[in-house]
Amino acid sequence: MEEKEEDVRLGANRFTERQPIGTAAQSQDDGKDYQEPPPAPLFEPDELTSWSFYRAGIAEFFATFLFLYITVLTVMGVVRSNEINGNTCKTVGIQGIAWAFGGMIFALVYCTAGISGGHINPAVTFGLFLARKLSLTRAIFYMVMQCLGAICGAGVVKGFQPKPYDRLGGGANVVSKGYTKGDGLGAEIVGTFILVYTVFSATDAKRSARDSHVPILAPLPIGFAVFLVHLATIPITGTGINPARSLGAAIIYNNEKAWDDHWIFWVGPFIGAALAALYHQVVIRAIPFKSK
Repeated sequence: MEEKEEDVRLGANRFTERQPIGTAAQSQDDGKDYQEPPPAPLFEPDELTSWSFYRAGIAEFFATFLFLYITVLTVMGVVRSNEINGNTCKTVGIQGIAWAFGGMIFALVYCTAGISGGHINPAVTFGLFLARKLSLTRAIFYMVMQCLGAICGAGVVKGFQPKPYDRLGGGANVVSKGYTKGDGLGAEIVGTFILVYTVFSATDAKRSARDSHVPILAPLPIGFAVFLVHLATIPITGTGINPARSLGAAIIYNNEKAWDDHWIFWVGPFIGAALAALYHQVVIRAIPFKSK
């Protein structure tokens, strides 16, 4: 019996835990080759003379343009089927709308990540700005270009189909009947929190350095997060979680109800993005508590 216990002790000492987990993992020198980048400056005037700055803005414009074009057409197709057949079973339905939004984000983030970071959403840009991942100059430029791209994307859809666009709602976000404005605001806050939290996690350079043996394609979890949030919140608000997407559709559709609820699709996403940035920086990365 004593011999067996001795064998167990030897085995435990001989084959130690290779990969600490949980709290122990954080206390190790994981990602020891990783250097925390300095926070981006609040203002970076030199960016304004760089072609890469404007190229990134153009990429954000074009990506948001394509995003609105595909997603608004998908929403209109589902609404049209419901209008004609009394149900959405003869078209892609809510699941198809969610796939259109999530799939387009996956594709567009993949295409533009190397140029602009692939934000395609003012809430994402705002969250990353709060975390000091980009300057205020770049953040404002991105938001402007995203909103312009969204307006043009929705405008092209209406240009192709002016009468159906107005009749089918133009993909504009409103709070659905049976829900209060508070319900809509809560759905937008939580939905955007999930998205921006996923963005932070999927693009965390320290995590990539530590888990380099695990291949992760960052656009995939981001697109999947968008898909899941849409499944949950389409019945409540049509799912905004992207102020540019909501603004583009609202301007081109230009309906009183859309404008009455429009503030929800800015306030909710910006609060959600701010909470996600705070959670990631303070809780997940514990950056304020690290010794310098």
